[in-house]
Amino acid sequence: MSVSLGLPRVRGAGPGPSGAPAGTGLMDRHGRRATDLRLSVIDKCNLRCTYCMPATGLPWLPAAQLMSPAEITRIVDVGVSRLGVTELRLTGGEPLVRADLEQIIAGVRSTHPGLPISLTTNGIGLTPRADGLAAAGLDRINVSLDSLDADTFRALARRDRLTEVLAGAEAAAAAGLVPVKINAVLMRGVNDHEAPELLGWALERGFALRFIEQMPLDADHGWTRAEMVTAAEIRHRLTTRFRLTPHPGARDGAPAQLWEVRPAGGGDVLGTVGIIASVTEPFCGECKRTRITAEGRIRSCLFSHEETDLLGLLRTGATDAELAERWRAGMWGKPAAHGMERPGLDSEAYIQPERSMSAIGG
Repeated sequence: MSVSLGLPRVRGAGPGPSGAPAGTGLMDRHGRRATDLRLSVIDKCNLRCTYCMPATGLPWLPAAQLMSPAEITRIVDVGVSRLGVTELRLTGGEPLVRADLEQIIAGVRSTHPGLPISLTTNGIGLTPRADGLAAAGLDRINVSLDSLDADTFRALARRDRLTEVLAGAEAAAAAGLVPVKINAVLMRGVNDHEAPELLGWALERGFALRFIEQMPLDADHGWTRAEMVTAAEIRHRLTTRFRLTPHPGARDGAPAQLWEVRPAGGGDVLGTVGIIASVTEPFCGECKRTRITAEGRIRSCLFSHEETDLLGLLRTGATDAELAERWRAGMWGKPAAHGMERPGLDSEAYIQPERSMSAIGG
């Protein structure tokens, strides 16, 4: 039995004027310009992580509603050629579930040889495909990994697949998809004690670890601020084994705040660790992301309650100029912030989106 989720409001009766000044790309009313495209290729996933979806799964989109490789290539081309997009991240669901993922990457790469293309994956099925993904034109990869303990991994993901994920990360490195970034979500009383171990493991292998605060994007709507492991707590746990100092480089709108890592007793820099604190230390004012869901809808913010249909317009024979104008319109109304920075997050100050992370695309 699946959990049925409500859908966001969908705009898109026609191209329509965006209200944005001409020639400004994907600018919003607050002066931010989106250049980082996060595009979901599928909503389906082969894990059932507790912070994302129910154990019973979700109703998946029919294949006909998903963007085809050619449609993805065209949408990315509009973003790059007309709207100032400078980098692409392919997401899901789980992108590796799509058998034509290499075709998607190759299509984008042939159109834009210099565009940085990355992929976020849970790593299942990555080992046999890493070389092919690299050959198709993928530059680097993010692998989601929340625990190094098999029992804990099974409890969080509701699947016994840790060995495959670890092998997938190693295969990505061997294929040259570097730097391999590791995304970890810590859950209170479940895996939060593993923070130092995860960082040590990543540093030994040359992987770049990113801790992510659990966000209120679970399909069960069971998230509470009290149970979330905060960025401050993550840093405190890491100092039991390491010394952290702010990274001197500019953040430049990146979601992760970087820290240089040294041994607790001092010494040379071992590497870096990033912490994405969307809830407790939000960075909305510097956001430069634009998102396209697997069915081709624009989301100006990860936490939006409204989407703008782009694929439907494309399939009616719209020109690239019309697609660009629709996209600009969808981004112009981006809110100043997601609302989680206000006091009383668990009250009326913040309303969780109906769609879960797997349906939105991270």
